Amino acid sequence: MRDITAVGEILIDLTQSGVNEQGIPRFTANPGGAPANLAVAAARLGARTAFIGKVGNDSFGDLLRDTLTANGVDVSGLSVDPVQHTTLAVVTVDPSGERHFSFYRDPSADVDLSPEDVPAEALKDTKFLHFGSVSLTAEPARSATLHAARTAKKLGAAVSYDPNYRSSLWPDERTAVERMLEPLPLVDVLKISDEELPLLTGTDDPEQGSALLADKGISLILVTLGPNGVFYRFRGQTGLVPGVPCKVGDTNGAGDTFFGAALSQLARLDSLDDLTVPELERIAAFANKAASITTSRHGAIPAMPTLEEVTGGC
Repeated sequence: MRDITAVGEILIDLTQSGVNEQGIPRFTANPGGAPANLAVAAARLGARTAFIGKVGNDSFGDLLRDTLTANGVDVSGLSVDPVQHTTLAVVTVDPSGERHFSFYRDPSADVDLSPEDVPAEALKDTKFLHFGSVSLTAEPARSATLHAARTAKKLGAAVSYDPNYRSSLWPDERTAVERMLEPLPLVDVLKISDEELPLLTGTDDPEQGSALLADKGISLILVTLGPNGVFYRFRGQTGLVPGVPCKVGDTNGAGDTFFGAALSQLARLDSLDDLTVPELERIAAFANKAASITTSRHGAIPAMPTLEEVTGGC
């Protein structure tokens, strides 16, 4: 039994890591892709995780497989595309640490994930099935992702979802919103950022926006607020758990670390029915600290903390 099985994109983040003496930007090849990031983050924090996705038959694909394996993630569901290359995302970072993405993905291996590439056994033996919205942008990955979520739900898994919006991957905002909203009736745990909340709900107020999302049947909603922490809505109760201050290296992977940390703790429960508000606030504080540590470093997966770092003193 796995705690978390993540499905979706896995790619190389070519992340700006400075400039040379001529002022030309330097880029570092970091393993990435939000669902893959989450699987690693949770594994580093003690969860049993697996990943379902597709890479190219190239050196970047080998690097991604080796990275997941080295971090204890089950890669039996990671396929190799014989034709398409591993997906690349160029990540530039502004002076405040905020990221800007340019994707080299049409075509690419992660988009070619099909429902036939999703192992049935992996969906039977997991507590959580996790996915994001990037794999909903194009076929056949969209069908594969929704197939995995529907099947896992029928088999008794809880479904978690992160509608991480990347405008350059969608033909227009209207299409993005329609497709990002479509999976919500399947979702048990939703993590949404304060930037994405108005896109999907029409309001930037976490109280109002989360209420609208809860009407879709979602049990637990986590609205991340950057350095201000996280707002939660659970069983009609709401609250705010403050963030953990840090000196920002870059924000790449912070949201994935937060959600991976939260799911790693939720998976320790027999079911979400056993969750209490005090326990939820403890889990949110744990996840906030994990995200803060990641934000204080550079890269996504390379910056993610261990359990000892999160549970240790500040």
